[in-house]
Amino acid sequence: MATWWRQTGGGLPRTFWYLWTATLINRLGGFVAIYLGVYLVSVRHFDPSYAGVVIGLHGAGSALGTLLGGIIADRWGRRPAMLAGNLSAAVTAAALGLTGHPVAIAALTLSLGLCLGVARPAFTATIIDVVGDRDRLRALTLNYWAINIGFSVAATLAGVLIRADPVLLFVVNAAVLLGTAALIAVKVPESRPAPEVVGPRAPADRGGLGTVLRDRVFLTFTALTGLIWLCIEADVMLPVALQADGLPASAYGPVIAVNGLMIVVGQLFVPRLIARFDRSRTIALAAVVIGTGFALTALADTVWFYAGTVMVWTLGEMLMTPANSALTADLSPTAQRGRYQGVYSLGHAFASFAGPTVGGLVTGRFGDTTLWLGLAGLALLVALGNLLAGPARTRRIAALRVPAPAPARPEPAPV
Repeated sequence: MATWWRQTGGGLPRTFWYLWTATLINRLGGFVAIYLGVYLVSVRHFDPSYAGVVIGLHGAGSALGTLLGGIIADRWGRRPAMLAGNLSAAVTAAALGLTGHPVAIAALTLSLGLCLGVARPAFTATIIDVVGDRDRLRALTLNYWAINIGFSVAATLAGVLIRADPVLLFVVNAAVLLGTAALIAVKVPESRPAPEVVGPRAPADRGGLGTVLRDRVFLTFTALTGLIWLCIEADVMLPVALQADGLPASAYGPVIAVNGLMIVVGQLFVPRLIARFDRSRTIALAAVVIGTGFALTALADTVWFYAGTVMVWTLGEMLMTPANSALTADLSPTAQRGRYQGVYSLGHAFASFAGPTVGGLVTGRFGDTTLWLGLAGLALLVALGNLLAGPARTRRIAALRVPAPAPARPEPAPV
């Protein structure tokens, strides 16, 4: 075990572990995003349709925040983005817990999502900045591990807090965000790389999104990533499938708990398993495994069978997530990592909205079996897309690793 841990977590810089700790603390106290719907319906007694709109506003704010945060991280620095995002989110979370007006709640929820989104691209960009290329995959995997540990614990603690006093959800969440900002302020130095100078006539980098939005290789990768996450996010229809088979909806808890348990226990073993393989092929294999899990869901009729299907597609998620994160870093120019991380996050933001929406529409009109088989087919298309896109990504990564030419020295004036 000592040897395994040295290979998994050893040799990483101290700054990475401060960031890892900040991520863990941040997610341990991320109560508002988890229990916001329950709070609005059960505590504030709003209509479920209003709660759904408000939760959607949180996702929309997060999507806008990641774009803004990527620009801030590249133009003004990683620390300003992380500190501004966490401090403003702390103030917003506290205010959200103290208001009961529906318009104010909607506006503050949108603002909270935006503030949280601002900090996230800078977090990931800083990890990429401080960790070498060889250690990037395992560092990003360790960070993903911290996110899942924090989420699992937060989901349990939030249930305790909302029973004791619902306002504690917001107060403790705000305190945790302040603690995250304090740790970053004291222990995490600025890591933004110096601007690259290609030549005297090279256009200045204004810090906008134009470079990313013109990068077809990266946008194709982001779109494929969003589609496979759509498949995973559509698992919210599992309770409907359970009830259709005569099983209690309460069985959803133990079934979906397989996902979190597998990630927390097994994710640290993934980097050594996939490190030597091509990223695009790894992601394609992961998509096939995810599709297989959903195809099996169409056949499931017992709690154990459903739990087994979750186990299959979770294995695909475990293979895909670190490979996706590492490939994002590989495809990002050094001076624009924040913006690339921000645009990449849009894939997941799209999936968090589209997955439940598409899942509900398909299930309501055609039944859950059609949904699972459709998701399986979509996952196979994503796998094919990643295989076809692989050569272009390889060429792009090779081009990025070629050092920029030094500016030509002026010719001496004739005597």
